[in-house]
Amino acid sequence: MRDINYDEVLMNYAKEVMKNAYAPYSNFKVGAALLTNKGTVYTGCNVENSSYGATVCAERNAIFQAVANGEQEFVKIAICCSENRFPIPCGMCLQVMQEFNDEIEIILSDHTSIKKYKLEDFLPVHFKL
Repeated sequence: MRDINYDEVLMNYAKEVMKNAYAPYSNFKVGAALLTNKGTVYTGCNVENSSYGATVCAERNAIFQAVANGEQEFVKIAICCSENRFPIPCGMCLQVMQEFNDEIEIILSDHTSIKKYKLEDFLPVHFKL
């Protein structure tokens, strides 16, 4: 019997939701799939706006979906984009991830391979009240 590759499953969710991204200004579509400690997966895609500050990244969209459903303990997040490169999360998304888990695993895909990181790889020093 084959073990389930949760990283691959999450990335498939991220790739599927990326298709729903609303990115008419940048044409840079992003999908994210977040795994909670209960085993639930929440997805999000980026949603752009002509008032750029109103744009929401895929990562935060997935996290906010989870929080809206009563979940706050996250294990890992998979992220992919419409280009053949690794989609590094922005600082705002990293800070939001940190709010919930200093140890969250971040899985990135460039459509041919997967790289795994810990939050501290991208945000070694963070803001915390």
